[in-house]
Amino acid sequence: MALTHDIQPLGTHRCLLGESPLWHPDEAQLYCVDIPGRQVLRWRAGADAPDVFPQDAEPGCIAARAGGGLVVARRDGLWALDTQTGAMSQLAAPPYDPQRQRYNDGKPDAVGRFWVGTLSDAREPEASLYRIGSQGAEPQIDGIVTANGLAWSPDGRVLYRSDTKAHTVWCHDFDVSTGRVGTGRVFAQFTPRAPEQPLSTYGGRPDGAAVDESGAYWVAMFEGARLLRYAPSGELLEDIALPVRCPTMPCFGGEDRRTLFITTARDKRPADELAREPWAGAVLTLRVDVPGLPAARCAL
Repeated sequence: MALTHDIQPLGTHRCLLGESPLWHPDEAQLYCVDIPGRQVLRWRAGADAPDVFPQDAEPGCIAARAGGGLVVARRDGLWALDTQTGAMSQLAAPPYDPQRQRYNDGKPDAVGRFWVGTLSDAREPEASLYRIGSQGAEPQIDGIVTANGLAWSPDGRVLYRSDTKAHTVWCHDFDVSTGRVGTGRVFAQFTPRAPEQPLSTYGGRPDGAAVDESGAYWVAMFEGARLLRYAPSGELLEDIALPVRCPTMPCFGGEDRRTLFITTARDKRPADELAREPWAGAVLTLRVDVPGLPAARCAL
């Protein structure tokens, strides 16, 4: 059922394509990326606009680094960002052709391995989900167009992931000790937009996601103007209408991890849509009843 929440923008800043919101577990500050803007952004408490860390290539996602700062997954590989000085240092080259793909959605697992999926620029099923650890970047799932929706259950035994173009979320058995991904099964399936179908009747496609302490899976529905919350059983628990057409990813933060931060997009959207949606590109905030899981740290 659709529920009403008090939704507000975080300051006046607007991203072109905001993604990968992260409540840093050590710094207690919110970060995100603007992919085409080539920026990593940090919001200090009470600030109207974020600090900006410019990037030389599109950043797809970020993770808290165990030694401090961030790991940034960019088109040109993995980089460490010192959030005190802004200094960047490369950790690894990309395991794919950066002329055809870039890193997209990703998160560390409970033991610090970095899981990052890629996106095919040609929107062909040539992208992969990589497990990145001491052995380098190892593809675990192939045949993806746009890897998204990565999250784990509270006990770490279920991995969730989506392919946005396929309008599908899968869940997999997951072995935390080995990082082995089991056979996937469909967790949620959505109807693609038909030719000439108006956006007002389209439910959207699954983008980024997060999991709360109860095990519920929250997913942003790009072009659907809504955020969905699913029980581990696959039952739809909440359908939250949003004031922007293109939400991209939620994360939990604040001292009690009950503030939900949602990145959104405005890049390449129609002028009439942007006129109706002044918060497009903003980070949206709302309060929820169940806390989210804390962000894991990347061991790279």
